[in-house]
Amino acid sequence: MKVSEAIKTRRSIKYFDPEHQMSDAECEQLMQSALLSPTAFNIQNWRFIRVESPTLREEIRKAAWDQPQITDASLLLVLCMDLMAWSRDPQRYWQNAPAEISAQLVPEITDFYRDDHQLQRDEGMRSCGIVAQSLMLMAREMGYHSCAMDGFDFKRVAHLIRLPEDHEICMIITIGKPIREPWPRGGQLPLNEVFFKDSFPESGGS
Repeated sequence: MKVSEAIKTRRSIKYFDPEHQMSDAECEQLMQSALLSPTAFNIQNWRFIRVESPTLREEIRKAAWDQPQITDASLLLVLCMDLMAWSRDPQRYWQNAPAEISAQLVPEITDFYRDDHQLQRDEGMRSCGIVAQSLMLMAREMGYHSCAMDGFDFKRVAHLIRLPEDHEICMIITIGKPIREPWPRGGQLPLNEVFFKDSFPESGGS
């Protein structure tokens, strides 16, 4: 499947075939592709929890206002961010780079993120957003559909998955085989409302 086709046909699916199972090999293929997603300074600050336990899925479904995709999807991923990834043995992020590049970048990682919680969180959100799209597009190539979700009780799900204190949840992604056609697209804004040259247009009222 071409990337353009994956983008056009990717839709947020709410109803999946609960009998379909994704194989471990398929999951491995999907996740290995996701790991190629870019992150600033290559800190790879995303973390993924694959929820398989039916009991745990039921509890998460309760925390997600009983949305059926939580229990029915073939794959349920809680996409998290490690806010302190920048500090965890950062030289490993550049172990394959030329020595002079590693020597320059590794100290910059610490200088950039240290003592700036907002930046650490913002970076995690950016990284998770990018890897989420990688996951959903790769899932389309593999014949699956997906749904990115933020409609759940974040604190409750964090408790259920034993989220470390220096991590946060970004979203949940469900992936599987749909049993219903998606709704028509709600309506895309015209390009000229969202795409500008050089700067925002002048306000007519100022």
